Amino acid sequence: QVQLVESGGGLVQAGGSLRLSCAASGRIFSSGAMGWFRQAPGKEREFAAGITWSSGATNYADSVKGRFTISRDNAKNTVFLQMNSLKPEDTAVYYCAARGGAYVYTREQMYDDWGQGTQVTVSS
Repeated sequence: QVQLVESGGGLVQAGGSLRLSCAASGRIFSSGAMGWFRQAPGKEREFAAGITWSSGATNYADSVKGRFTISRDNAKNTVFLQMNSLKPEDTAVYYCAARGGAYVYTREQMYDDWGQGTQVTVSS
């Protein structure tokens, strides 16, 4: 099992930036992948971005492409989500997730372990 702890959420004005971090510990597969998902009030949780530990291959949802950048620090077992040009519709709880396979799936069912989430609020 992998333990995940997110940080970096907060309140920001539209057009601003935030950087989320996800620190992983436990049984981390070097060949695995990490994902960032988000859930807005009254909506289902959705995929935002993902990255593989080994090659650093990334995948983004169309809604965040060009504004968000996912990266990882293998030495620190940490994944980051740099969010720029934030919009009110980006307001959500952001969750970090881990899976053992080396592919970035967009379906949350493909991920085994989840963090507790961090709130991001973008004011207009």
